[in-house]
Amino acid sequence: MAVESDGRLKDWVGSVIQGADLSLEAPGVRPTGRGVGLYLLELIQSPPPSTSRRPPLQLALRYLVTAWSDKPEDAHQMLVDLMFAAMENSDFQVEQEPVPLTLWTALTVPPRPSFVLRVPLRQERPQPQAKLVRQPLKIQSSPIVGFHGLLLGPEDMPLSDCRVEMPDLNLATGTDYKGRFSFPSVPAAGTKQLLVKAKGYELPVCSEENHPDSGAPLIIRFSPLEG
Repeated sequence: MAVESDGRLKDWVGSVIQGADLSLEAPGVRPTGRGVGLYLLELIQSPPPSTSRRPPLQLALRYLVTAWSDKPEDAHQMLVDLMFAAMENSDFQVEQEPVPLTLWTALTVPPRPSFVLRVPLRQERPQPQAKLVRQPLKIQSSPIVGFHGLLLGPEDMPLSDCRVEMPDLNLATGTDYKGRFSFPSVPAAGTKQLLVKAKGYELPVCSEENHPDSGAPLIIRFSPLEG
């Protein structure tokens, strides 16, 4: 993939600057003749686009662009032509920040006119193949019932303004001034997993039975509040 990006940049430079040599090496001692340097500084991961499909992997390649010539003014003109051409090309991005002096220090060469070109690179990923459905789809329905409860504290005092959750069903409600709570629609089948939150405490509760009648609620005594 990086080779593909290098080749695309080589072709682009050749279309802008005629008859110039091209180097992918790090800048060093100025060579003789006339040419352009494209040195790959780093690869940066880019966030994937928002899509319902499997998003591609994306990178941004940062190239240091330099030029040399026996005539300094010719090298300067090549850089100007390349920078204008990159600004016109929607596939490239010219970084506005100047090349830091620390980079030249790391390369152990004197600073020279240059700019950084950012080139996007993406790799498509195939969609995972869906498994073949070999049997007809069966839908099993479960009756829906109401569920009533009563929350009591020490000495069977009703606990009001407490939170009662059914995490598996993503349901939550609160107790009234008499400690009563209810869930209007829950599956009749299966164990009911409840989580009671009162006065900074939590109490998990399991109910194997349904309590659809408000006159016969599930009675929960919140023992952590005692003592």
